[in-house]
Amino acid sequence: MTYYEDLQIGAKNSFGSYHVTREEALEFANKYDPQSFHLDDDAAAATHFGRLSCSGWHTAAMTMRMIVDNMDDTASVKSLGAAGIDDLRWIRPVFPGDTLRVETEIIGKAPWPGRPEMGVFQSKTVVFNQDDKPVMSYVAKVLMQRRQPATD
Repeated sequence: MTYYEDLQIGAKNSFGSYHVTREEALEFANKYDPQSFHLDDDAAAATHFGRLSCSGWHTAAMTMRMIVDNMDDTASVKSLGAAGIDDLRWIRPVFPGDTLRVETEIIGKAPWPGRPEMGVFQSKTVVFNQDDKPVMSYVAKVLMQRRQPATD
């Protein structure tokens, strides 16, 4: 089990491999972000994207899938969900056919105020494409169960 106390500032992790399909990009865009450059090849070709691009929100969802798969692969992590994200940036477009991966670094941690059974850590997350170019980044605030509730 990994608890809040086990986390070390500066710890890094690299994981995931998510192949982006055209069908999935279109399905997501149709349902959640129906802008023409996510749905129509000709319309997308006329934009700065130059071709059909994935929604940034789809990129975030694919990233979350890789994060959860990594938690499942690395043993029981006592995550209690997230308290939010900061500094979300879509750095470059993601296209159908890309393959994504994730790198994280723990950049801070603190007890969660008023909840002695929990702590929160901040993780800088960067998503890369198959060319090792960053496509998205953010800082997550993740709640973790403490091994023993704090007494302070």
